[in-house]
Formats: sequence, C-alpha cells, structure tokens
Amino acid sequence: MAISDAARENHDELFPGHVSTLKVTDPELIEAFDNFAFDEVLRCGDLDTRTRLMLQLASMIASQALSEYRVMLGAALTAGVSPVQAKEIVYQAVPYVGMAKVFDFIHATNEVLTERGVKLPLPGQATTTPENRVAKGLELMQQIVGAEAVDGMRAAAGEDEFHFQNYLAGNCFGDYLTRSGLDVKTRELLTFSMLISLGCCELQAKGHAAANLRVGNDRRMLLSVITQLLPFIGYPRTLNALQVINEVAPGSAAVPA
Repeated sequence: MAISDAARENHDELFPGHVSTLKVTDPELIEAFDNFAFDEVLRCGDLDTRTRLMLQLASMIASQALSEYRVMLGAALTAGVSPVQAKEIVYQAVPYVGMAKVFDFIHATNEVLTERGVKLPLPGQATTTPENRVAKGLELMQQIVGAEAVDGMRAAAGEDEFHFQNYLAGNCFGDYLTRSGLDVKTRELLTFSMLISLGCCELQAKGHAAANLRVGNDRRMLLSVITQLLPFIGYPRTLNALQVINEVAPGSAAVPA
C-alpha cells in the first residue's frame, strides 16, 4: 500500500517540509493511518480545515495526547487558527478536563506560540466581572442548555449541593464560556469533542449534543465532528458518541435493500 496523492497533499499542506520519523521506522502503519486520516476521513462531512483542527486539538487535550497536540497545534496555526483561538481552546478545557490535565498543554501552547514569535500574554478575552459572572453565566447557560432545563436542575438541587449549580453558572459558564475569541457554536462543538474524547461522559455528552442542536449545530455537523476525531480517539469512543447522537438527534431509517 502506498500513501495516496490526496493524503500526501493534505498532510503536506499542514506539515510543509516535515518528514515523520514513523514514516521511516513504521512505513506500513503510516501508510494506513495517513490514507485514512488525511484522505478517506476528510472526504466525509463538511467541517472546514480550521474548525476541524480546533476540534482535534480539544480532543487531544482531553485524551492527554501532549506530543500529538504540540505537532497539531503547529499545523493549526499554519492553517490559520489564530493564537487567541488556540489559547481559548486550552482555557475552555480547564472546566471540562480539569487543570491537572490541562496544565502541561498550557505550557506547550505557550512554547509553540513563542517559537513562532507571538508575544505573550495575548489580549484579554474576559467579558465578565466578579460581580456579574454568575448572572452572565446563568444567562448563557440558559441560552445554550435551555431555560427550562437549567431552572429544573437548580430547582431539583438540594441545599447541600446547590453550590455546584452556582459553580456551573459562575465558573464553567461565567468565567470561561462567556469569553470572546470563539463564538458559541464553536465552543459547543469544542465541549462535545472534549466530552466524547474523555470517555465515560456519555450523560454529559448527551446533554451537550442537545445543546449543540439548540445553538445551530445539526446532526450532520455532529456526525462530521466524530468522523474527524475517529482516527485519533479510536472506535469505542467514536461509537459511543454515535449512540449519543442517535439518541438526541435520530437519523432517517435505513433504506431496505
């Protein structure tokens, strides 16, 4: 098997002049992977290159794939993902993946940006204050998740657990999701990508699949997302994500043969 012309062209566009060491030591593996990830998979769905790479970066943070993240971040910047967008992906991972897992990715991002001559820190993207973060976060949460669902969660929370509801509003949404630099539709796709890549988060993934539909990302878009993540997260997590999508946004019935 040889690497297809399309796979080679798509790969070289992202990694100009780069020759993988695995291509030398493991040529059969690279032929199979590149033909799949950079040719066959790219023919399915309608994600533009920058969005695809941003979602893959989010997935790699959740998967703790630091070496691959560093390489793909360079490709993303080459493809036009801005430094602000790259930083916002990492920042958004904090409430969903946890600072303990994101810490090394923050430093890796800073190193790659600095190597490319980007001066840090970047312009601030925060849009809330300590006084309004809970109110602004709750407003965005209701917009994305749905006012009825959010109000129901808050009403059902016991007194000893209600602080989690305020944390969701003020911290997760107020501190992070209200930031500028990325629009709401992209942020919801990022969240969905992280959740399905983490694994064992099907309940949350189901909620954010529904949230994606609310903000305008339809079934086709969600299927495109998991298709482009498949080569990097594997089949079990991809098929779990497919089940989530089918439960939230069922497709048309199969046509009998």
